[in-house]
Amino acid sequence: MRRITFDLDVLRTFVTGMELGSFAKAAERLGRSTSAVSAQLKKLEEQADTPIFRKAGRGLALTEAGETMLGYARRLIELNDEAASAIRDVELEGWVRLGLQEDFGEAVLPDVLGRFARAHPKVRIEARIGRSHELAERVLAGNLDIALAWHDGMALPYSRHVADVQARWIGPAKPIEAGPSNGEPLPLVVFEAPCLLRTVATETLDRAGMPWRMAFSSPSLGGIWAAVAAGLGLTIRTDIGLPANLRAIPPGVLHLPALPKMALHLHQKDAELDPVAARLAEILLQAAVETLPEGAQAYDVFRKVA
Repeated sequence: MRRITFDLDVLRTFVTGMELGSFAKAAERLGRSTSAVSAQLKKLEEQADTPIFRKAGRGLALTEAGETMLGYARRLIELNDEAASAIRDVELEGWVRLGLQEDFGEAVLPDVLGRFARAHPKVRIEARIGRSHELAERVLAGNLDIALAWHDGMALPYSRHVADVQARWIGPAKPIEAGPSNGEPLPLVVFEAPCLLRTVATETLDRAGMPWRMAFSSPSLGGIWAAVAAGLGLTIRTDIGLPANLRAIPPGVLHLPALPKMALHLHQKDAELDPVAARLAEILLQAAVETLPEGAQAYDVFRKVA
């Protein structure tokens, strides 16, 4: 059997294009022409000796082999970058304070901590999982170096727009065939106030003229998940980090009103991050973008990490 050695530069272009949802955007980020990117993708299919892409309307989608390739490509690039960083910053020391919005706690934090610790074992990380307004306040007060959170309107001097993610109505995994009838209010499961998504839910229902009632509130995301799974009511989140016993309700079901997109921001304490915080921010952004659901719009923030 012929041994294949994949070109990491080609794999990086492939992964970047899939994460941005456009190979034209990938060409711009990577500083290449679109024709050069097309040549790289052709080279990838030649190396794989199987189709990676298939036609999907006017665009391209991945074949089954392409989906498999994407997973391995991400791992190969991650290992390559981890090795390069470990060699370059072998003496990186100090400590950094990281904040994460609760949706990203389980979905992103283990990967980020593992990747960072392997490359920089001398650095101490202090992590806090919290709600968006709390994390923003802590960054403003200088108690966190960086924080990944939903933008709640608070103006921070050093904040970057990472992505827009569609908010979804969330219910139990078992399909819901009918909603409240005869004008009964929709039962809501929400965080204790103040909460950005609580406000989005109630204001959206008010604009749609749909009555609602607070069926359950909790200070923790775990409590929210448990109440929704038990059938106490619906909540709104994104598709990120949903437990297996919950699901996003398809648009139009139960006549629920459409929800807005949520702006994901990376807040930082200073305009220029120190080397430790900058490296952690880079790994955090990579992991966050990889976790975004299909259809989310990611922005080119990687070159801005200082």
